[in-house]
Amino acid sequence: MSAQVRDGGMVNAFTGDPSSLAPVTRQLIERRARLLGPAYRLFYEQPLHLVRGDGVWLYDADDQPYLDVYNNVASIGHCHPRVVEAIQRQVATLNTHTRYLHETILDYAERLLATFPPELSQVLFTCTGSEANDLALRIAEAATGGTGVIVTELAYHGLTHAVSGMSPSLGAHVPRGPHVWTVPAPRDARDIEDVGAGFAAGVAAALAEMQSQGVRPAALFCDTIFSSDGIFSDPPGFLIEAVDAVRAAGGLFIADEVQPGFGRTGQAMWGFARHSVVPDMVSLGKPMGNGHPIAGLVVRPDIVAEFGANARYFNTFGGNPVSCAAGLATLSAIEEYGLVARAHSVGTYLREGLSALAGRDGRIAAVRGVGLFVGVELGEGGLPDPALTGRIVNGLRERRVLISATGPSANVLKIRPPLVFGREHVDLLLAALTAELDGAH
Repeated sequence: MSAQVRDGGMVNAFTGDPSSLAPVTRQLIERRARLLGPAYRLFYEQPLHLVRGDGVWLYDADDQPYLDVYNNVASIGHCHPRVVEAIQRQVATLNTHTRYLHETILDYAERLLATFPPELSQVLFTCTGSEANDLALRIAEAATGGTGVIVTELAYHGLTHAVSGMSPSLGAHVPRGPHVWTVPAPRDARDIEDVGAGFAAGVAAALAEMQSQGVRPAALFCDTIFSSDGIFSDPPGFLIEAVDAVRAAGGLFIADEVQPGFGRTGQAMWGFARHSVVPDMVSLGKPMGNGHPIAGLVVRPDIVAEFGANARYFNTFGGNPVSCAAGLATLSAIEEYGLVARAHSVGTYLREGLSALAGRDGRIAAVRGVGLFVGVELGEGGLPDPALTGRIVNGLRERRVLISATGPSANVLKIRPPLVFGREHVDLLLAALTAELDGAH
């Protein structure tokens, strides 16, 4: 397994010899390589052939169940019946684009915007989070007249040409954009002053360097749980000083909520709410339609006004009736089943269990996160242990528990299950992780 990050290798990628695998698996991999080319990657040393999903479970071709502790795309569980029914009903009735009047996009926009602060009162729909961040960049440049962008050192904001250049987690072979500055992610510290001041100092240094080169700032982009950087969530409020600094310099704050959004933090619908800031724009993606391709950008009207007056926006599939029906069903399920509160209670139980495990195993250097987004850092004496992390990730896969890893040293277990995860599922995860750590001595 590759533990490389900056050179373009995925943290948990299959890099082995297909000839050592079972014949059916080998044939699928060879067929995939022939038809899809070399750019795609597979998870795990033993790639997984999945055929169906149900709630927190995924099933392979032999109908063996795997506990999904990683997939936030199906945010309310795989094949949620409410979303499936909504998609089926709408696709059997009408599916077209936004240049015709239709109620579903408006119904969804009203319901979605009601979850945001009143300043954020308009939404533009896309198909992917990459498109949403690309659009955010275009609007920021139009609103500010600037081109300078600040992101964290291992950020991921998408795959279009523009935003891949501000996604250093894609590796050294994906060049950084000419007007993109990177800053250290907010690290562990004892109080908000340490974390907030430290992160703001990096942002201020980037702004000063921009000014010295005659570049006007456009925006600070932040995934509000800093997932690719290693998952940094606490203490709440540490973003305030950095946001103030970028706004004072004429730039905007764009919160990338593709991963922490839709209740995952367990304390609010949106990760930025924990920091007592109101972004200028908020990008949404993966969990929005529980796996159906819908994403969006929520904006302040004054920010988008000039862009909207001078540049038409059209996205053939963004905001189509079927996608909006999926979004409505997902939002309804989050509200009806109390999944934000569930993420808080189950996430607390999960972190308590992981912290207890850390108390008896010195190889767990830290347990971080909030709600159902948790990072477990592995290493001893201040030294990261990506080799152990790789063994744990692949060992759990053999125990039919699916997670991955993240962080600049690829040594942080990334735990991000569907929001319907329960305490009984936490117990299964903890038992499997304990067994793997015990076996890895």
